[in-house]
Amino acid sequence: MKRNIVVTGGGQGVGRMITRLLLEKGFRVTVLEVDEEAIRELKEIFPSENLLVVETDVSSEIQVKTALEFAVETFGRIDGLVNNAMVQIDKPITELQVAEWERVLAINLTGPFLCAKYAAGELRQNKGSIINLCSTRALQSEPNTEAYSASKGGLLALTHALAMSLAPDVRVNAISPGWIEVSALKKKSQQRPVHLSAEDHAQHPAGRVGRAEDIANMVLFLLQPENDFITAQNFVIDGGMTKKMIYC
Repeated sequence: MKRNIVVTGGGQGVGRMITRLLLEKGFRVTVLEVDEEAIRELKEIFPSENLLVVETDVSSEIQVKTALEFAVETFGRIDGLVNNAMVQIDKPITELQVAEWERVLAINLTGPFLCAKYAAGELRQNKGSIINLCSTRALQSEPNTEAYSASKGGLLALTHALAMSLAPDVRVNAISPGWIEVSALKKKSQQRPVHLSAEDHAQHPAGRVGRAEDIANMVLFLLQPENDFITAQNFVIDGGMTKKMIYC
């Protein structure tokens, strides 16, 4: 039976690329996505019987529970969970509203908790894998990113906590992307032309700005059963930027 991978926020950006790669590799994919425009476009781009798209707000416990039950009803199983859905609100801390702070944490941190909670039974049964899309913001910051950085720091800690709690049946890892250019993978109403300069590429030790494929390929690697000795780890995919010393 084909393996079914749940991808949250799979309608745009890195999530869309992850969905595409998994479908190309023969997986069934259940996408939990809240954006109606992105859902319509995803179904148009990938008209596949192996794709199930469920409109879901991952911060809602009842919606997550219902969506994952529907995934099992449709495909018979859940073998992997990719927690990719996120929102970012960057404001000076004196201007950031409590409601905005709580919304970021609800989607970026509570969402992965809820998805793991309600997928755990299936994942244990199928010796599955959870992959949390974290961020280099969990390790370093720019000004005015308190909500996003805190949510990703929490997600990194949730990763190793889940790895211990769900062991040995479920492997849990995190991927922390750096600068990944995803403008072309956004829904059409938000697509904008982006010019990447030579300086943009040169500031990365790898020699270029990241692409969504860089993250999707790592997701695919971590989902493979033959990599079952890898758990509780954080894989930084940033072209070497977090290791680059810069003196002003």
